[in-house]
Amino acid sequence: MQAKADKPVIVLVRPQLGENIGKAARAMLNFGLAEMRLVTPRDGWPNPAAGPAASGADIVLEKAQVFDSVAQAVADCEHVYATTVRKRGVTKPVLTPEQAAQGITTLPGRHAILFGPERSGLETDDVAIAEAIITVPINPEFGSLNLAQAVILCAYEWSKHETLAQPTVEAELPPAPQAELDGLIDHFTRLLEPRGYFLPESRAASTARTLRNMLTKPRWNHLEVRTMRGVLSALGRNRQEPGSQG
Repeated sequence: MQAKADKPVIVLVRPQLGENIGKAARAMLNFGLAEMRLVTPRDGWPNPAAGPAASGADIVLEKAQVFDSVAQAVADCEHVYATTVRKRGVTKPVLTPEQAAQGITTLPGRHAILFGPERSGLETDDVAIAEAIITVPINPEFGSLNLAQAVILCAYEWSKHETLAQPTVEAELPPAPQAELDGLIDHFTRLLEPRGYFLPESRAASTARTLRNMLTKPRWNHLEVRTMRGVLSALGRNRQEPGSQG
């Protein structure tokens, strides 16, 4: 069996602003990446502006390593990808973030993704080190992603191959047993019959069937059935209206 590839390393080449390094760290950790490498950051490292911009992704900043060259930063990586939207005079396979993520998750070994300086992007010599280029399909009239945006696109595509939690979706309860659903339908029937809901008699079977179909569609779970039974019980009580005479 082929060994599972490691998580990709994010390499920021000559980043200019501490805030952008922090935002990139935040983007990484959102999608399960924590290994950041910096190549000669302009304002040195550590940078006090990075922490607040990371919004809690401190573990990425604390473990960030600094290197003097791109070659040193990726020396232990078997696969290197360079992100750029500009032609750099080098002939390389050009991949979308999705295609690169597929390779990262299937090819064994260490993978590194290079991101260039905010103002100018990667230089030709930086791109030459990589085996492939990652380019985002983008508006040709305005191909301007900021550093964190570029990182988040690549990190997100990689995360789609992992088992990350979806924080906005709660675990669904299983559907209620048929006996509970039948009890709910019977409860509706007992309350509706005295009020003439199933009249005329000639249409009673059809009306009951339609009611069952309607109540079956939502695939109620146990909690929902119990809640609806409680609603029906409350509606079915003979309660004295406020202010009325007994």
